[in-house]
Amino acid sequence: MATWTEFATDEPRLAAAIRSLMHQYGPGLGYLATIRADGGPRVHPVAPVITDEGLFCFVVDSPKRRDLERDGRYALHSFPPEDSDDEAYVAGRAHPVTDPARVARLADSLRATNDVDWRLFEFSIEVAMVARHGRSGATPLAANPAGRPEVQLWLDPAVAPAATPQLAA
Repeated sequence: MATWTEFATDEPRLAAAIRSLMHQYGPGLGYLATIRADGGPRVHPVAPVITDEGLFCFVVDSPKRRDLERDGRYALHSFPPEDSDDEAYVAGRAHPVTDPARVARLADSLRATNDVDWRLFEFSIEVAMVARHGRSGATPLAANPAGRPEVQLWLDPAVAPAATPQLAA
């Protein structure tokens, strides 16, 4: 799977749109979906961090961290903007960052304190998507339903098409 940097090099406009939606309120905000031990889904609000080095998340000791440590598959969805239903989505695998110098550098630059039991994960990218619904929204009760959203989709070319999840726009 691609790193954020590899994805952003391949699709810079899509990466910029995803970064903009994830960081629209200042710090990153998104919904992280993980896989519970019984195979069911679990969704959590998180503060993803997108830097030139990659897509990261500091995860405290919690069910979501145990999910990522056991089965790194994830999906990350942006919070909705206040003025539209535009959305960003990425999915792939989360990997613990084990290089102490890299962890320290990111923790220092992002002011992550050591008095909390957190672990830094880097998210690789298999699928990336932005859907633009416009100001009329995506809901069937919107004043002026816009129809189908404008969707930009990127699939990691190194991943076999059969392994790629089907996305419905």
